[in-house]
Amino acid sequence: MIAQGDLGLLDGFERALINHRLHLAYQPKISLADGTLKRVEALVRWDDEALGAIAPSRFVPLAEKHGLIDKLTQWGLRTALRQWRAWHAEGIDICLAFNISALSLDQLDFPDLVERMCRAFDVPTERLVLELTEGATQPLIKLMDTLTRFRIKGIGLAIDDFGTGYSSLMQLRQLPFTELKIDRFFLTDMIRSKDSRLIVRTMIDLAHGLGLSVTAEGVETEEQLVMLRDMACDVGQGYLISAALAPDKLAPWYAEWKKRWPKLVEKRTEPMLALD
Repeated sequence: MIAQGDLGLLDGFERALINHRLHLAYQPKISLADGTLKRVEALVRWDDEALGAIAPSRFVPLAEKHGLIDKLTQWGLRTALRQWRAWHAEGIDICLAFNISALSLDQLDFPDLVERMCRAFDVPTERLVLELTEGATQPLIKLMDTLTRFRIKGIGLAIDDFGTGYSSLMQLRQLPFTELKIDRFFLTDMIRSKDSRLIVRTMIDLAHGLGLSVTAEGVETEEQLVMLRDMACDVGQGYLISAALAPDKLAPWYAEWKKRWPKLVEKRTEPMLALD
């Protein structure tokens, strides 16, 4: 039984998907070591004429529940890979991150499908990272073969929103991830709270010890950026750096960001003591 509100939203989403009313925005991720653009995360956006902007947290669960997630995922991947090819032709060579649902991993041929998409758009598989939320790690442990096939093909795997779910350290060690993303929740109080700083630094050290790169989500202040940099966090993502951008805004943003970066890091010449 579908709730009346969900029924209207689901109907609108289906029409938006069929009529090409969805679009992607791309949020930059920068190296915290030198400020260079490392990759972008492709994010699905839906702006309805009547309802306005609909958050993915509302329509993605509906797509999963009502059998539309595969269509959404395939549309999103094709769109993102096509955009990567356009950027590459302009001399922008970056990695592309894309969120996928654990439900997509139930398809035995999904890794082959993603590889064929990469080949169709001339995107090296090493330039693609698939992001999965930590809450999906319980079923994912049962899909080790599927995840391993992605890694064999050269496609990266990131565990998103780390620290908000229930995965054990053993599962994190066993699953073939290449990147850990620290949830923005842990950054919120990092400047004021010694305990929060300890948790963030422990996550970074743990990930590095397992051979994973680390991305911090929700970087919104200069203090957070500097502290994460001092903790040797690899990549930063958040509104301080940039909101998600339309494709044609990426190059102009990067030109301005390269001017901002030296000013951000030169404000502090001494390392910030992470646990003081």
